[in-house]
Amino acid sequence: MIALLTRDLKLATRAGGGFGLGLAFFLIVVILVPFSVGPESGLLSDIAPGVLWLGALLACLLSLDRILALDWEDGTLDLVATSPLPLEGVVTIKALAHWLTTGLPMVIAAPLFGLLLNLPQPGYFWLVLSLAIGTPALSVVGTFGAALTVGLKRGGLLLSLLVLPLYVPTLIFGAELARRGADGQATTTPLLMLAGITFGVIALLPFASALVLRVNLR
Repeated sequence: MIALLTRDLKLATRAGGGFGLGLAFFLIVVILVPFSVGPESGLLSDIAPGVLWLGALLACLLSLDRILALDWEDGTLDLVATSPLPLEGVVTIKALAHWLTTGLPMVIAAPLFGLLLNLPQPGYFWLVLSLAIGTPALSVVGTFGAALTVGLKRGGLLLSLLVLPLYVPTLIFGAELARRGADGQATTTPLLMLAGITFGVIALLPFASALVLRVNLR
């Protein structure tokens, strides 16, 4: 499993379109928003949590089709499926590699991006916490979508259409947690809901992804 994770991390840094792409897109969104809504600091402060979460979600979406596509194209996926490794563990490692190369850099860079949008001081901790809890769910759900569309021609668009509705609950509670934290309001409810969604998809979706892959690889 460690060797598989190391291989996926190397592919993300070498193949292009993986490591750094999501972070760059996230930065572009943050830079462009003030141009579209105006430089008023009060307005930017109000919309900062939602904009940052939306940018993170779209950045995660960019590299989803590469989670399994490269292994499908070179035949590695067939070899892994017939190896002694449990397929549920394989898709979990794929999701972890995606998060380490896409979600984790955004979590680390979030305070700087929040500064660009004039995020209120109390909101930095809650923004980072919400992204740290919520982005793993984005990667796991994205891996499930990638398993559904693996091997399909031009499956990237279909993948986006399938995954976006599944991302909505995470987006709602993640942005709400960051917004309430920035405003000094109670954060218990969105925090518990966001954590519940993440733990739920981590517990269930690897099995669904493995089942879908077994069907697609027959």
